[in-house]
Amino acid sequence: MTATPLKLSVLDLVPVRTEQSTADALAASIELAVRADELGYERYWVAEHHNMPAVAATNPPVLIGILAARTSRIRVGSGGVMLPNHSPLVIAEQFAALEAAFPGRIDLGIGRAPGSDPVITALLRSSGATSDVDEFPNNVQDIRMLLNPDGATLRIGGREQAAQGHAAQTYVVRATPQAAGAPPVWLLGSSDYSARLAASLGLPYVFAHHFSGEGTAQALELYRSGFTASEELAAPRTFLTVNAVVADTAEEAKALALPQLQQMARLRSGLPLGPQITVEDAAAASADLSPALQGQIDRMLERWVVDAPEPAVDRIRSLAAQFGVDEVMVSPGAGASAGDDPRTAPGRVRTLELLAGTLQP
Repeated sequence: MTATPLKLSVLDLVPVRTEQSTADALAASIELAVRADELGYERYWVAEHHNMPAVAATNPPVLIGILAARTSRIRVGSGGVMLPNHSPLVIAEQFAALEAAFPGRIDLGIGRAPGSDPVITALLRSSGATSDVDEFPNNVQDIRMLLNPDGATLRIGGREQAAQGHAAQTYVVRATPQAAGAPPVWLLGSSDYSARLAASLGLPYVFAHHFSGEGTAQALELYRSGFTASEELAAPRTFLTVNAVVADTAEEAKALALPQLQQMARLRSGLPLGPQITVEDAAAASADLSPALQGQIDRMLERWVVDAPEPAVDRIRSLAAQFGVDEVMVSPGAGASAGDDPRTAPGRVRTLELLAGTLQP
């Protein structure tokens, strides 16, 4: 009996570790994307976060252009663009340009969260070139229409102007440069809100299982049961996201996962953050962790895939079956050792290689 075909994809936050500059972190992510392309991964998405010393993924459209130019077949997209931080027209223009440059390889994943703290959110929105979070559904629809080669109709002027003798005018607005096609728009979320909205709009949807690990089944059921077919999508379409660290042995995988696990525990506990520490420093710090931080790490380990290749793939297959998906997007969270080339991420690359190699029939 042959196993059900399973597609693998990658989510990248462009992590920055000690002994790395932002340029080094970007070089390491380029290497990771190139390897994912060679290994046959389905898509490679980059996130949007701001003012985080350990994350260099601040501008998805720019990163997508860089990564798409260095790869040949893999789909490259946003996981996701945080729409309230941006003007819908600007996002539509950026992704139309990317689609024109890399036809058939671009995904536009859209989220509703700010991707930062309140102070940075205020800074991002101080220019006025952003969108109201309460207008999120309308702004998603605007982007869909602007990306359509036929454009969106915009009516300038209304009854008041007409009464004063100025006729209302109708314009067709298109994202430019106009691409031959439009990148698919995905809705991303970690709550029921995005699941319901994606279902009502007939859009593909991804729940942030890698971040929360809870509520996934409920969100996917809401999405699937409430789905209304659209011109772009006839049936529900989704995949699963999961954090993964894979090495030759389970012990090595856990050691490589500790820097990111400790970082996430600090983030969720509201503690100060810095660049991701080395594997050696994380091992040394383990003895001094508070019970609260250790509890956070233990709970994350229950949800992450941290193991040797065969049990890791078995776990991913089991999760895919549990949630009824044929694609899993892994966020490779392996740390690095002291002395590793700062322009590389050997543990993250090795995770992708071991998963792809073990999945081969």
